[in-house]
Amino acid sequence: MLKLYYNPRSTYSRRILICLLEKRIPYEPIIVDMAAKAHKAHDYLVKNPYGRVPVIDDGGFILYESTAILNYLEASHPKPALIPSDTKGRALVDMYMKLCDIQMGVHVGAIIFPRRFLPKERWNVEAMSAAKVAIEAHLDILRMQLAGKTYLVGEKFSLADLVYLPFLQFLPLAEIDPPAAVRDWAARLLERDSAKQTVPDQ
Repeated sequence: MLKLYYNPRSTYSRRILICLLEKRIPYEPIIVDMAAKAHKAHDYLVKNPYGRVPVIDDGGFILYESTAILNYLEASHPKPALIPSDTKGRALVDMYMKLCDIQMGVHVGAIIFPRRFLPKERWNVEAMSAAKVAIEAHLDILRMQLAGKTYLVGEKFSLADLVYLPFLQFLPLAEIDPPAAVRDWAARLLERDSAKQTVPDQ
């Protein structure tokens, strides 16, 4: 059975949990206690030398980096499909997955990590303000791309939407009021059963 090394408070781990639930893939959950520095222990670094979560072990095949894991799960468990069947649709999903990490993930992390886990006196307010500006600019682009649409690609929930979902959860914490189209899209995603089952406790 596939093993998932993860932390329930990790946005990148949550991506994989959502995918496993959406695809109904059985797995063995193994929580990595990051507060206890388990992700820096030798046995874990053998699996992921970067000391991050998530990691999967599929019969001895080790894979880390969340988008690579998502693509692997899609290829190894193609039904139900989370990518379109056509070449252009697949390319669009790839584009959005990369843009999410580059234009959203890095910046959201700069805001929500300190807000979730650090005392206020340790916040880098200047960096957090710059991140907020970058996120709002990206969300405005998404607003245009979502105009008249239910989902980002092919009017069907896909990995393009899935990768954004954990970050959208934290827009209120980041004190970001998204454009209406993005707000409606986020609400649809966060109402999915897979999203409700994976809400972090902090």
